[in-house]
Amino acid sequence: MTADNRTFGETAIATPANLITVGRLVLTPVFIWMMVHWGAAWPTAGLGAVVAFSDGLDGIVARRMGSTRSGAFLDPLIDKIVVLGCMITLVALHHMWWLPVAIIAARELWMSWYRTVASKRGVSIPARKTAKIKTLFQDLSIAVVVTPPLANLGWFHVTILWIAVGLTVWTGVEYYVDGKRAMAIS
Repeated sequence: MTADNRTFGETAIATPANLITVGRLVLTPVFIWMMVHWGAAWPTAGLGAVVAFSDGLDGIVARRMGSTRSGAFLDPLIDKIVVLGCMITLVALHHMWWLPVAIIAARELWMSWYRTVASKRGVSIPARKTAKIKTLFQDLSIAVVVTPPLANLGWFHVTILWIAVGLTVWTGVEYYVDGKRAMAIS
């Protein structure tokens, strides 16, 4: 899309994509409440699916109407809040082990810090397709705990969670290399 065809400029804040992104954040406490009080239940899984699918929807809307700096900042931040909030809740409920969640949390916090350092140098580290796959597996690791037929498949859940951990670490390495390369050029 050329800049002439954009519905919203790069500096726009109030955009449909950002509204969807913020909506995901607003729905997350409700989803967490449902996980705590209802556990693995279809309504819980349904709201979780809405929260997860809204992440892809905001990207589609942003690409069609013009991505913004505010969206580029908000989307990954809210993704981290949603995923980590849900995973920490599942650790507290003894549905996830703390170690894989701690690894994911450490990478996500480090990535936020690293992107901030890079941006202060005028360097943007764009998202990779592997990061989208990472987010998918993080979302799946939550989904299998709250979806009734899958909630009893402990081996399946553990497998999905450790794949999410592996992808989380791998994409962290990719971002580190990308950032170092971009900062060396600038």
